Amino acid sequence: MSSVPKDKHQLLDAINTIFPKLMVDYRTVPVELARLCAIEGNVKGTVISVSDTVAYLIGWGQLVLKWHRLTSQNQDVDFPETGFKWNQLGLLAQHFQHHYRDWSYVALLNELDATVNQLNELINSLSNDELYGADWYETYTLGRMIQFNTSSPMKNMRTKVRRFIREQC
Repeated sequence: MSSVPKDKHQLLDAINTIFPKLMVDYRTVPVELARLCAIEGNVKGTVISVSDTVAYLIGWGQLVLKWHRLTSQNQDVDFPETGFKWNQLGLLAQHFQHHYRDWSYVALLNELDATVNQLNELINSLSNDELYGADWYETYTLGRMIQFNTSSPMKNMRTKVRRFIREQC
């Protein structure tokens, strides 16, 4: 399979291949280490925790769901998010981390699981043509935008979390 999904089946497969592996890694991290800042952050020179990586994935997943909800209602979307530009993704990552900073590690994992379930439901509710048949945002299809913000960052976070586990656990 190509690393970039080209259809609905490949998109679901990309998400549902990496996500269970990522969750096994997350569940390997002891709760008492989940807030230890020892992972390279999204902003140069910052360090984040395992919990922050979960918040990042929840934040992007929820944004994808919001984008689809708003466009389905013929409402305008501030891409990537209100108050942020595409060249401010590090700041947006910090926004996600701040938003979820008081959540317990278990609650974060449950929310990530629920978010990925919602994303799977969304993808399953759409046809291959709706996902990949036309540009949805600028030159990107909806399927590509979903992949950019789900399976791709999941792979990236899994690498960081596995390094954390090797070094800290």
